[in-house]
Amino acid sequence: MENPFTIVFGRKPAEMIERFPQRHEILDNFMSPNANQQLYMITGIRGAGKTVLMTSIAETLRGEDGWIVVELNPELDLLQNLAAKLASHTMCVEWFRQAKLNLSFLNLGAEISGEPPVTDLETAVTRMLESIRRRGKRLLITIDEVTNTRQMRVFAASFQIMVRLNLPVFLLMTGLYENIYELQNEKSLTFLFRAPKIQLPALELTAIRNRYKNVFHLEDADAVRMTELTGGYPFAFQLLGYLTWRNGGNYLGVMEEYRQYLYEYVYNKIWTELSSKDRQILRGIAEAGSPYVQEIKKKLQITDNEWNPYRQRLIRKGIADGSQRGMLRLTLPLFDRFILDKAEFHEIP
Repeated sequence: MENPFTIVFGRKPAEMIERFPQRHEILDNFMSPNANQQLYMITGIRGAGKTVLMTSIAETLRGEDGWIVVELNPELDLLQNLAAKLASHTMCVEWFRQAKLNLSFLNLGAEISGEPPVTDLETAVTRMLESIRRRGKRLLITIDEVTNTRQMRVFAASFQIMVRLNLPVFLLMTGLYENIYELQNEKSLTFLFRAPKIQLPALELTAIRNRYKNVFHLEDADAVRMTELTGGYPFAFQLLGYLTWRNGGNYLGVMEEYRQYLYEYVYNKIWTELSSKDRQILRGIAEAGSPYVQEIKKKLQITDNEWNPYRQRLIRKGIADGSQRGMLRLTLPLFDRFILDKAEFHEIP
C-alpha cells in the first residue's frame, strides 16, 4: 500500500482532514441561486492547507453541470490567460462560434469570416461571459498564492467590473496574509476589503488523533502523543504521518527527521519573510518559556503600545494564537526550539 500521507505542498493526500465548515460556507454561497458573494480569499500560514481546500472546492464545482472551472497562473497576464483558456475550452468553443465572437487576436483559430475581431482583452472576456450567462452556466476562476503584482491588480479591477455587470463569474484566491493585505490596500481595489476572507485555523485535534489511531492501529496514549507533536498544524500532520509510515509505524524513531523537515521545508522560509522586529519579539516569546503575556512583555522589556501591533501581526500571520485572554502561544510545533536555535547561532539581531 502506498504512503497515504504526502509532504508535497498543494497535493491532495489520501489521508486528509477536510475543512468542512470553510468548504461548505464557500460552496453554499457560490451555488446559491442568488449568490451574495462572488469572491472568497483563503489565507493562512504556509502549510495550512489553503491550496488543498481551494482544489477540493474546484473539483466539486467541476463535477456540477452548471459550472466551468479554470485555474489561472498568477505569474502570467491573467486576463490573457483567462481569455485563452475560455476560448479553447471544449464546452465554450461552440458557444462562442454561435455568438459570432471573433477572437482571432488570441491566435487560437477563432476567426469568424466577416465579423470584426475583438481586440481588447477585457471586452473579449466580458463577451465570453455574456455567452456563458445566456446558457445558464457559471464560471469559477481559481488563483493560487496571489501577490500584489501589476497583472493581479489589473485582473482584480476587471473582475470588479464583471461583477457590476451581473456576469456569472466567481473568484477563489489563496494567499499569505501579508500578500492579501498589501493587495487589498491598493486604492483602486478597496472592494477587496469587503470580500470575505477565510483564515484557516489549526486542525481539530480529535480528528487528527482518530486518523492516526486508525491508520497506525495505535493505543489512545500514542495517538494523543502523535497529535500533540503536530500542534494541529496541517503540514505537520502530513509530515509526521508520512515519516511514521516510512518507519513502519514507529513515530518515536523519526523525531529528529521530523524536526529537520519542519525547519528546512517551512520554518526557514517563514523566518526570512519576517521583519527584524518580528524576530526579536518571537525570540522573547520563546525565551520567556511561558504563554502569559505579562511574562513575555517582562522578558522583552516592552510597553503595551509597542507590544500590541506585533501581537496582532503575529496572530494574523498565523504564527501565534491569542484566543485565550492574557496569553499568546506559538501555533507551530517545535517553532520555539527553532527560534532558540537561531538565537544560539546569533541569527537574530
